[in-house]
Amino acid sequence: MTITYTLQDLPDVAEKIISNSTSKIILFDGEMGVGKTTLIKEICRYLGIKDNISSPTYSLVNEYKCNGDLIYHFDFYRIKEEEEAYQIGFEEYLDSDAWIFIEWSKKVARLLPKNCITITIHLLDDKKRILSF
Repeated sequence: MTITYTLQDLPDVAEKIISNSTSKIILFDGEMGVGKTTLIKEICRYLGIKDNISSPTYSLVNEYKCNGDLIYHFDFYRIKEEEEAYQIGFEEYLDSDAWIFIEWSKKVARLLPKNCITITIHLLDDKKRILSF
């Protein structure tokens, strides 16, 4: 599926992603500043998270709870080796039944299960983006 969108379209984009997802592990690929975290924030809102949603760039993972469900948001931009993911128990997160959103997933590619969905985002211009999954 390919979607061209603006920031105003994000609620509809989030709904389409969750409705068409065949896995609860979603990888977000794209250059720095393309809007990966912004899209993940909107998906979290769609799933019912009311908390402040922020990038886990320094903590590596943020956890959100809603109606007994868990969402884990990873950002592996700053890790240098896969070993750092092991140190935070990444494999245990993957074995959970939670929604898992991962930015910069290529840094932990060998640890990921095969059933992940990859969303690739490209900037078209200052206002429009295109994603595919």
